[in-house]
Amino acid sequence: MDGDRILALGSESDIAGLAGPATQIVDAQGGLVTPGFNDAHQHIRTGARHLRNLDLSGETSIEGVRRQILEFARLNPTRDWVLGRGWVYSVFAGGFPDRALLDQLVPDRPAALEAYDLHSVWVNSQALARIGVSRQTVDPPGGRIMRDSEGEATGILKETAMALVARARPAPTREAELDLLGQAMELALRHGLTSLQDAGAEPEEFALYDALRERGRPVVRIRLAHRIEPGWSMTALERRLREWEEVTLSRRDDVWLRGGILKAFLDGVVESRTAAMLAPYEGAAADDPEAYGRPRWEPGEFAAAVLLAGERGWQVQAHAIGDRAVRMALDAYEDAAGQRGWSDRRFRVEHIETIDPADVPRFGRLGVIASMQPYHADPTPSALEVWTRQIGADRASRGWVWGSILRAGGRLAFGSDWPVVSLDPRLGLNMAASRTTPEGVPPGGWLADQRLPLAEAIAAYTRGGAFAEFGENLKGALRPGMLADLTVFDRDLLARPAAEILSACVRTTIVGGVVAYGG
Repeated sequence: MDGDRILALGSESDIAGLAGPATQIVDAQGGLVTPGFNDAHQHIRTGARHLRNLDLSGETSIEGVRRQILEFARLNPTRDWVLGRGWVYSVFAGGFPDRALLDQLVPDRPAALEAYDLHSVWVNSQALARIGVSRQTVDPPGGRIMRDSEGEATGILKETAMALVARARPAPTREAELDLLGQAMELALRHGLTSLQDAGAEPEEFALYDALRERGRPVVRIRLAHRIEPGWSMTALERRLREWEEVTLSRRDDVWLRGGILKAFLDGVVESRTAAMLAPYEGAAADDPEAYGRPRWEPGEFAAAVLLAGERGWQVQAHAIGDRAVRMALDAYEDAAGQRGWSDRRFRVEHIETIDPADVPRFGRLGVIASMQPYHADPTPSALEVWTRQIGADRASRGWVWGSILRAGGRLAFGSDWPVVSLDPRLGLNMAASRTTPEGVPPGGWLADQRLPLAEAIAAYTRGGAFAEFGENLKGALRPGMLADLTVFDRDLLARPAAEILSACVRTTIVGGVVAYGG
C-alpha cells in the first residue's frame, strides 16, 4: 500500500520486496480478501440512537414483547420516555398492537416503540397526550393516525404521522450522540463495512462526522443523502438545494464524507398497506381510498423535482416498495433524461419489493440503479405470510427480483437498511445467494430463480455500491491506485458451499491502509 492507496497486487514473492521496516503485514491465512463492503442504503444516525433503546427484533410472541418492555422500563426508571423499536406485525392479531397493552406495561410515562421497518410507531396514552393527539387531530399529509370505531387513536401512527413523536421525544446530547455514532462505526467495521451511504440525513450531520473523525476513533467512509419532501414549490426546492450545495460542493473530492444525493419517499410499506400499488390490496374494494396505498408525491410533482435536481447536478434516490411507486420513479427518471438528454445521472430506486414485469428491463435500458437490501426478503414463514397476504400470490411471486433485474442488464447495489435489519452483510449475502432464512427455510430457496452466484452478490455490495455513489474510481475493486479499503474473511467463501456464508467471520477490516478492526 502507498499511503491510503493500493500500490500493487501479486503473489507473496512479488510483494515481499515492497515491504519496509514499518510495514504492517496482515496474513489472510487462506481467507477471502475482497474490496471493502459498501452498505449502499442504511440510516447510521438512527441506528446509533437506537443502540441505547429497547430492541424488540427477534421477538415472535406477545409474551416476549411484554417481558422485554417491562424489563427495559424497570431498568431505566429515570428516562423520561421509554423508547425502542423492532416489533413485527405478525406478532399481533390484525397486524398491529394497541395503546391499551402499552398502557399496562408503561403506565407512568410516555412510551414510543417503532416497528421494525420504521414506518409505524406504537405509543401509549401518555405519549398521545404529550404529542397532543385527540379525536380532532387531522391526519398529516402522507400519514395516518389509526383510530377505533369510536374515533379514538389506537396508539399506532403510520408514515409521516410518526413525526409527531419524533418532534416530542428527547434527543441525545451532542456528546452522547458522538459516542453512539462511534459505537455504530465500530459495529460496522466489525462486520467488514468500510463505506456507508445514509439514506436521509440532516445538514448538521456533516459537522458531527467531522467531529467524530477529529477525535481519532476508527470510522468508515460516509455519503449523506438529504431528504426532499412533497408539497415544496420548485422555488423552495431550488432554495434548499442552493443551501445544501454550500456544504456539499466543497466536499466533492473528500474521500471520507460526501453528499450530492437527494432522497424522496414515494410510498410506505406493504405490511401496513402504505406501499403504492397498481392494483388494490387483497380484499380491498376498488373504491376504498386506502385500496391502492398512498403515494406521497403526485407523479408530476416528483418528475418536476427530479428534473430540477438533475439540472443542478444532484443524484436522486427514491424509496419505492410497491409496483406503482417503482413505476412512478422510473417514469420520472425517464422523462427527465429524455428532456435533457442525460445518459448518466445514475438515478436510483430503493427497495423494489414488488414490481410489474414490464418495468424490470427499464432499469438496464434507463441506466437506473436498483438499490436493494437482500435481507428484507428473508422468507421467515410468519413474516412472509403477512407480506404475501396483503398483495396476493401473483404480486408476491415478483418479490425482490434482483436476479431478473441483473439478467435484464440492470445494475445492483446492495445494502442493509440498518436499523430496519442487521447491518451484517453475511445475512444479505446468504439471502441473495440462497433465498432462504438463516436456518435454510425453505429448502432450495423462495423464488429460487432469483438466486445470485455469490460472486455477483459480493460485487453488488462492493463494486455496485461504489458505482451507485459515483465512487468506482476510488473503491469497489482491488487494483493499484484504488483506496486501500479491504475486507478479509476467515475462509475463501467462493471456494466453499453457500451454507458456510453465515458461519464465516470477518477477520480484518482495513480502511485507507489502516487496520480498523482485527489484525
